[in-house]
Amino acid sequence: MKERTQTGGQAISGLFTMLLFLVFVLCALFSVLMGSRVYENITKRSDENFSGTTALSYIANKIRQGDREDAVDIIEVDGTPVLQLKQKVGDEMYWKDGQIRELFTDENSGLGLEDGLEILECDGLSMEKDGNSVKLQTLGSGGGRLELSLRSGGNGADE
Repeated sequence: MKERTQTGGQAISGLFTMLLFLVFVLCALFSVLMGSRVYENITKRSDENFSGTTALSYIANKIRQGDREDAVDIIEVDGTPVLQLKQKVGDEMYWKDGQIRELFTDENSGLGLEDGLEILECDGLSMEKDGNSVKLQTLGSGGGRLELSLRSGGNGADE
């Protein structure tokens, strides 16, 4: 009789070990699945923030570079607000078809909004000029706002 209980005890011990191993494997699997979901969310938020802040930084630097007397303006072309940076050769920035675009051309070149270079994908861009202030806003989940004060102010400041 002692032999039966000893083999029964070994079977229960082996079964307990297998169940413990199964619990360990399941915990490891759930940890990996939860970690991948967290990583995916972090990556998605990072991409959204990148497009919003990068777009604003790019446009802000362009405005700062072109900040001269009466050189920065927001105009409307074919129903699309366009940031116009005037130089001897014009430079325009605008949002069209989900992308921020830039068109560097002479005013009389005949090129339209479709001819602009695609700079960055963005859910939307709103621009407004109020006196010496330019307000920019990228739309969507990673959007942001930026307000720039023009140094030249259109009052005869030096280039």
